[in-house]
Amino acid sequence: MGDREPSGGVLKRERVRDAVLEMVEERRPGDAIPSERTLCAQLEVSRPTLRAAVDELVTAGVLVREHGRGVFVAPDKITQELVPGHHSLSVPQAAGAWSSRLLEFTTVPAGARVGRRLRLSPAAEIVYVARLRLVDGSPMAIEHLHIPAALVPGLTARELENGDLYEHLRSRHGVHVSEATQAIEPTVVTRAEAEVLDVPELSPALLFERLTTDTDGRPVEYVHSLYRGDRYRIVSRLTLGADSAPAPPPDAHHPGIPPGDFAHGDTVAASTLGDVQGER
Repeated sequence: MGDREPSGGVLKRERVRDAVLEMVEERRPGDAIPSERTLCAQLEVSRPTLRAAVDELVTAGVLVREHGRGVFVAPDKITQELVPGHHSLSVPQAAGAWSSRLLEFTTVPAGARVGRRLRLSPAAEIVYVARLRLVDGSPMAIEHLHIPAALVPGLTARELENGDLYEHLRSRHGVHVSEATQAIEPTVVTRAEAEVLDVPELSPALLFERLTTDTDGRPVEYVHSLYRGDRYRIVSRLTLGADSAPAPPPDAHHPGIPPGDFAHGDTVAASTLGDVQGER
């Protein structure tokens, strides 16, 4: 693999990236990869080309750079399903020790924006909660929860720090969640968010926005959450040609699948997983 490739620097860096990824797959989390000098000689590329490829993998959370020590394979990843099952809204327990730290807990007017989402008057009271989600003690996400106060009289901070929130809503407040619509988009963290998540300012992040309804179709929870981009990724599992899946509209297509790939009307069932890097 020489530096003088007619296809240009982008393809060259991609090939270097693939070569480094192969090395990562042959190693265990915490293992070092060879030095820049060794890799440059082995892959026959310049140091800037190698460094650009390694930087991409560090940003993606595949590698970890430790100042003065070198570059190492990042920790293992654990998986948590983020979508509802066929008959009920359930989020299986992810691997790793999940915990919450309450940042704010108060009752405030809904305001126009949140009120529209929860179908409340702007003056109606909501319970606003900000909490830090941790995995094995490491900051993972900041969650901002908005719940109509009338649905959860006597809701305590302890309920929000321990156990499954939806289970608390069902068993203690008679609120049976049924469906949720969730949007995900890329963003970057502000200085304040960076301090809480222990990452550099303007680090990449994923913004989750979710509206949950109960069995009567009533909005019971509006949440927006910020997840660390270096520790979290989305994986979609597609079932092609599933007989039980409803046929999509003629002009519809699934993200990542170009229109026309299923010209014979095959149906596609999809589920989405979130992979979270766990500490070792």
